[in-house]
Amino acid sequence: MAQLSDDDFRQHFSRAKRAFHLELKDSYHVDSEAEPFRKWRAGEHDDHAWRRPWQALVREHTSAGCLIQRVRVVTVPHTLYTRWLLDIAGDNVKAGEDIRYLPRHLTTDVDLPEEDCWLFDDEHLVLTMFPGDGRVGVFVATDNSHLLRRYLAARDRVWERAMPHAEYIHSPHMNAEPIT
Repeated sequence: MAQLSDDDFRQHFSRAKRAFHLELKDSYHVDSEAEPFRKWRAGEHDDHAWRRPWQALVREHTSAGCLIQRVRVVTVPHTLYTRWLLDIAGDNVKAGEDIRYLPRHLTTDVDLPEEDCWLFDDEHLVLTMFPGDGRVGVFVATDNSHLLRRYLAARDRVWERAMPHAEYIHSPHMNAEPIT
């Protein structure tokens, strides 16, 4: 396994026809999101400038023919963090990212791996590894073929079940009071 720099990670998009992101945690504590998340909780305005680089990357690569997909496996009722992500995901969808949600209780028969990941085409696996507190994530490339097959199988199972963002935000899963 080899840790990737942010630039090395971004290069995967240039070569891929499909980039798939699997998110398995109900909450992350990434430093760049701390202030925007605080503002959302307080009902304060956020100009979302911190999200523009990602949305530019999505627009660039989707316009070049790369599918960028994400499934968030979420616990219902949702955490406040998940509710925040649901509120802001629409702009990423407008940029070209296909974001879908799958309630965790619908995955009991899926062999979900431990770590979040990015799959580029069906060939490259990049794990997104977070310590217990979720504060700093690192990208780690692996060429472990067994692990790649496990993540590909999980991707296929969750993708077929997950609901697109626009559908999910109107689903009964949104009615439960969030976990604080």
